[in-house]
Amino acid sequence: MSGTDKTLLTGTEAGENTASPSLAIILVEPQMGENIGMASRAMLNCELTDLRLVRPRDGWPNQKARNAASGADVVIDAVRVFDTTAEAIADLSVVYAATARPRDMIKTVMTPRHGVVQLRAKAATGLSCGVIFGGERAGLHNDDVALADVVLQAPLNPGFRSLNLGHAVLMVCYEWFQDASDAPAEFLTEMDSRQATKAELGNFFTRLEAALEDSGFLHVEERRPIMVRNIRNIFQRAHLTEQELRTLHGIVSALVRQPHKR
Repeated sequence: MSGTDKTLLTGTEAGENTASPSLAIILVEPQMGENIGMASRAMLNCELTDLRLVRPRDGWPNQKARNAASGADVVIDAVRVFDTTAEAIADLSVVYAATARPRDMIKTVMTPRHGVVQLRAKAATGLSCGVIFGGERAGLHNDDVALADVVLQAPLNPGFRSLNLGHAVLMVCYEWFQDASDAPAEFLTEMDSRQATKAELGNFFTRLEAALEDSGFLHVEERRPIMVRNIRNIFQRAHLTEQELRTLHGIVSALVRQPHKR
């Protein structure tokens, strides 16, 4: 999916600090540069830029990562590389681990949707927070999971929970971003005109019903109120725009006009 406004790279001017809580993403032993790039892209989609790598297999910098980031250079350029997970999270107060299997230890396990809400609440109090992800081959080691306060585990198909690294990062970052988003659940696209007013709808209904009356469609008088109500409900449910209503007026005009001679 495309559609990037480069003036809104991180919610403010690129490179500036923001007052809103942030989240560090830590990739432990990532193997493929492409996956690091896709994780960077996912982060910037959600206005996050703090990416940390622990022992990336192919070293750093990595051109394949930059290519796969598809323009998320503000993330790639700020990447920090560490020798150990402990060093990568040393400045953080709260750390969650994204893994499908916390093995041989007792840990609080939460879904990304609920866990990230809790994590964002902690960040809002001024605590520095991060989420660690394992590499493509084996995920997180027990020693890495032991460093985390909570395990994030997505409720996926129990017979196949394997996720691409970039997908896993996007899942967590998306929940982080959505927890603070005020985007409406439903809205008209920018290409659509404004939604028609009730007065405009009423004018259309009057014209349509007059045309139906003239055509004989509403000839059964006792059923006329029910039919009119049903027709109006059809158009009410459509949430018509002003442009769509003009099109319908044109259709009515074409139907009632005398037929053209051929």
